[in-house]
Amino acid sequence: MAENEMKSGAELLIDALQTNGLENMYGLVGIPVTDFARLAQLKGMKYFGFRREDAAVDAAAIAGYLTQKPGVALTVSAPGFLNGLTALAQATKNCFPLIMISGSSERHIIDLDQGDYEGLDQYNVAKPFCKKAYRVDRAEDMGLAVARAIRTAVSGRPGGVYLDLPADTIGQLVSPDAVQPAIYPLVDPDPAQLPSSNAITRAVDVIKGAKKPLLILGKGAAYAQAEKQLQALVQQTDLPFLPMSMAKGLIPDGEAHSAAAARSLALKEADVVILVGARLNWMLSHGAAPTFNADAKFVQLDICADEFDSNQPIAAPVQGDLISSLELILSGLQATNFKTDAAWLTELNIKKNANIEKMAKRVADAKVNDKLGYYGVLAPINEYFAAHPETYLVSEGANTLDIGRNMIDMKLPRHRLDTGTWGVMGIGLGYAIAAAVETGQPVVALEGDSAFGFDGMEMETICRYQLPVTVVVVNNGGIYNGTDRQVADQPGPTMLDAKAHYEKIAEAFGGDSYFVTTADEMERIFNQAMASGRPNLINVAIDPAMGKESGHIGNLNPKLALKK
Repeated sequence: MAENEMKSGAELLIDALQTNGLENMYGLVGIPVTDFARLAQLKGMKYFGFRREDAAVDAAAIAGYLTQKPGVALTVSAPGFLNGLTALAQATKNCFPLIMISGSSERHIIDLDQGDYEGLDQYNVAKPFCKKAYRVDRAEDMGLAVARAIRTAVSGRPGGVYLDLPADTIGQLVSPDAVQPAIYPLVDPDPAQLPSSNAITRAVDVIKGAKKPLLILGKGAAYAQAEKQLQALVQQTDLPFLPMSMAKGLIPDGEAHSAAAARSLALKEADVVILVGARLNWMLSHGAAPTFNADAKFVQLDICADEFDSNQPIAAPVQGDLISSLELILSGLQATNFKTDAAWLTELNIKKNANIEKMAKRVADAKVNDKLGYYGVLAPINEYFAAHPETYLVSEGANTLDIGRNMIDMKLPRHRLDTGTWGVMGIGLGYAIAAAVETGQPVVALEGDSAFGFDGMEMETICRYQLPVTVVVVNNGGIYNGTDRQVADQPGPTMLDAKAHYEKIAEAFGGDSYFVTTADEMERIFNQAMASGRPNLINVAIDPAMGKESGHIGNLNPKLALKK
């Protein structure tokens, strides 16, 4: 067969991705994958080039979360692969479907430890940090490798998959007839999994016996796109609900059954807790007293059985896809005419209204306070989202993240993206780029000054692709705050530069830049930036004394006796 009738491993890989509807690729190129990215563009894929690999892999991961199809990331070998590895692990912990593809050294050189350019046994290094790793040693196996990677990434509990691509396989030429099985679209890569009838009956029995039930929504429910089922469940049973941060908007914030403003009371008093796509990990104090009622019974809906009993005994485990499970539970509850006790809803509402009044006073005071702080910065953002719910919010930091989660309401599902299960900093601009690419909607990246430092150079990426992303850096000059100085002759461990002009980074790459020091300026400039539809960076200088140590999770940061 003539060489021009042969196909390279790279071409077969691209064919397999496109055949399965994967058209976007996020990455950073170099040896041995530069021409692979060029070929992907020539064949119609969209390639988005980043400045650092972890941001690119983060972007692909959040693309998977938003679309329910695995995001595709591309890195070079060894150092580039390692830079992306944290994001691969994060995707797996967060249950985001992702395929990370990395060029690698030839296997025979690595296996004999002969020394190669950027040599590393990437395939074995990746295994503990993802759902599954695959290495493609023959070009004719590309279709099968992609099929396995997609199905692994999206089925059951989603997660990251690593695809190792030796340089020889990329350039290897084969006859299309030699590709067995041929490249093909997957049939039902993530089939519905119905829970057993016994599990549903047990769950309904536990719920209908509750005096003070509470529904907790996790980002698993957001990924599953179960908002219609959840809204029907709440409306027809009056169950109060508490959304985890990335589950905000599954049921609009501010809906009458929301217990978010009475979170502590709801957790402490609930006698039956129904977990939907949420895990009893550190973010929920492992389900333990005193945060939770020590006698509470747990109903847990999850796709994966090994999550049950991970921290607390689960009285009614329901294994299955969330949409099927919710529909069956609602049907079972309707058959019993179950309604939440009105006295419990009243108790929650009294606490909720009191806390809402306190928050409103803080916001009102912030607008007239001479010292700009978090509430003054976040108030106009919340007002903007109330009027423009289609906008996406990405948030990271400590106090910026925590206070923003409480203040900024979401009306639509999957429109709030944040650090998630691991709490990893540096996800902000990667997530923002992918959200803008995948949805075509404007994005606000709300960053603490420390968090922005992890991936701030991706501002160039935002400007290069002219994405409608407005980055807001809340600068208090430090990690947590900028007043930490234990000794006189050097900055404290958490101190950064309170006088930094981060906005100049956008200016350097052709974006719009703003420096803000008052609440009035923040309101005017933020709305101006969002109206432009252009890349923007707003640097907001707040009082360096603003910000609590470690934000809302200071209890996780051990305190030592500090004596000079």
